[in-house]
Amino acid sequence: MDRVRAALERWAGHAFLWPVVLVVLFLSIFPLLLSLYLSLARLQFVPGGFQLTFIGLNNYRKLFLGSEQVHFLGLAGQPSLIGWAIFGLGVALLAWTLVSYARGQRATVGGVVGRGLAAVIGSLILLMLVRTLAPGGRPGTITVTLIYVFVDLTIQYLLGLGLALLCTQRLPGRRFFRVVFLLPMMITPVGVAYMFRMLADTTKGPFKPIWGALGLYNVSWVNDPWGARAAVMIGDIWQWTPFMFIVLLAALEGQSVEQVEAATVDGANSWQIFRHITLPEILPVSTTLILIRMIEAFKIVDLPNVLTNGGPGTATESLTLQAYINWRTLDLGGASAVAYVLLFLVTFLAMTYVNVIRRRLVET
Repeated sequence: MDRVRAALERWAGHAFLWPVVLVVLFLSIFPLLLSLYLSLARLQFVPGGFQLTFIGLNNYRKLFLGSEQVHFLGLAGQPSLIGWAIFGLGVALLAWTLVSYARGQRATVGGVVGRGLAAVIGSLILLMLVRTLAPGGRPGTITVTLIYVFVDLTIQYLLGLGLALLCTQRLPGRRFFRVVFLLPMMITPVGVAYMFRMLADTTKGPFKPIWGALGLYNVSWVNDPWGARAAVMIGDIWQWTPFMFIVLLAALEGQSVEQVEAATVDGANSWQIFRHITLPEILPVSTTLILIRMIEAFKIVDLPNVLTNGGPGTATESLTLQAYINWRTLDLGGASAVAYVLLFLVTFLAMTYVNVIRRRLVET
């Protein structure tokens, strides 16, 4: 009887678990495998349906070596001495990281090989950035996406941390501003894009008198590549800084008060308290917050699509927007190839970030 009851309980667990597993497989794994096959195929519509033709790596070859190379990777220019110095410094830093790991006691063959491959890929990405951002160069969608991610992420974190620190002080009206700072999160990305599209237009809108006074009437930000990118980044920063703010505010309010009071009694100033007490305590929350926001930032599509339509030309086009445009033109193979390159790029940078931060946290 006991054996029968145990068997029934075991099978009951499987009966409740397998439906969930099947749903996850259907909603996650199956689309991932299907898009992988689409990235290796060409979709053609024929009378009565469609036809998929396996073409191997041709979609990827088109992105890296073919007709989409300039659009995807950008146009290389001739870097200045400062650009080559930045590239050399980055390569030296990657090499030093690899050597320091190889000399450590926890080094493994797999770890050295993996980090060596990561250093090579990181060097190639850095070379692409230096050359496409050099005079005479033109950034491709990869470079533009990386600019969006790292510039926006840095400014959002610093602004969010600064606002969170202000709201933890005993300042008048801090409760009111806690609510005001969250308002951008309540607006959809499309609404934010239309709002900044209006604000960036100097011929109409609430800022028209200001633009006229500055002599910028009939001048549009989105007619210049870097002006259009700046408009997209400002909109993204305005929208996502509250996310950083609310999480960091919760982390700051949850830190130990006793340590701060003890440091104050010992004569520590505000910077010393922040550097040695506050920052280490919010570091675990900050690392997770940055990782989540970094993954989300790679998927930016609403702002450049609505605000600039990817223009002028393809100056503000992100990888996600490029995949969407390819999908809209029924180039499903090309769209899937761009999506898988984006998946690889996000996975590589996220794993590198996690490994570096995890090692740093273990050492401290």
